[in-house]
Amino acid sequence: MKTENMILNEERNVTLTAYLQPAGGEFRNISRRPAVLILPGGGYTMCSDRETDPVAFPYLKAGYQTFILRYSVGEHATWPNPLEDYEKAMELIRSNEEKWSLYPDKIAVIGFSAGGHLAASAAVMSKNRPNAAILGYPVIDKETVSTYLPSAPDAAEAVDDNTCPCFLFASRNDSTVPVKNTIKMMEALTKYDISFESHIYAYAPHGFTTGDTSVAAGFDCCSRVPRWVEDSLEWLKDVLGDFGNQEMTEPKCKARINGNRDPFYNPDCTMGYLLKDKEVKDLLLPYFQPMMEHMHVEEIPDMVNTMLLKDILGFMNFTTDKLQEISDKLKNIPKNR
Repeated sequence: MKTENMILNEERNVTLTAYLQPAGGEFRNISRRPAVLILPGGGYTMCSDRETDPVAFPYLKAGYQTFILRYSVGEHATWPNPLEDYEKAMELIRSNEEKWSLYPDKIAVIGFSAGGHLAASAAVMSKNRPNAAILGYPVIDKETVSTYLPSAPDAAEAVDDNTCPCFLFASRNDSTVPVKNTIKMMEALTKYDISFESHIYAYAPHGFTTGDTSVAAGFDCCSRVPRWVEDSLEWLKDVLGDFGNQEMTEPKCKARINGNRDPFYNPDCTMGYLLKDKEVKDLLLPYFQPMMEHMHVEEIPDMVNTMLLKDILGFMNFTTDKLQEISDKLKNIPKNR
């Protein structure tokens, strides 16, 4: 393994540390590697050492090129300085894809607490967005972030269609960064149909980092400690792909959880979305007679509104041929007319 230390902004003491593993040669089944960029917490006053190397090592072991960004804190933390530091770091990483043997489109950002706010902000508003985001007990809402950095934005309010898949973890009893921050981010991701996985642990102190007692205290009264690292590594296989023969496998999971934003109507769209288009509703009506004959869009229960057309048709025991017939007809109806 090779280590590189780079100064991104000398005046603000911003640095990027790279832990780089070889590809090819003895690792003949690996031509390139995915990567993670770690953003430690520290309330925008410091960068916690407990959320740097101890976090990097499990991802190195799993085969990732690993980077640690010590971004602007303290007197230099005025927004958007930290986000600009992230932009510069991500741009540098992607521009060195050949030198550092990595996939520029398979880079996850991992942030904790205030670093979780920065990671979430990178996922929702940066120019160089990550391909996945892992957010640990993150600061998200304006009320909480104002305690640490009044100039920083509410990350959840900036979630949009281009937000990457997210993995979130926090503890229910966190008294430093209330769990409502994580819940608010989940709600925003749900609103925009962005894929996410979330783990809310019953008990863990704020700043529990990897959950190992060697780096985090406070688990004495709880026999079960958070195992988010293992879960996140499995999740990343679905989002970024897994190591295959020379090339990584295709990811199983997409940023969006339905077909509403595909360029054409299809059975993966939700019912509520489809029925907003009169032509689509007229197409589907004969298939749902008499259930939908006198039903107005606004009368559809929320549960049905959010269900996928293909699931509803499956419950109605439609044949494969009939499903294909509906799918073909839907594709012929132009969107955004």
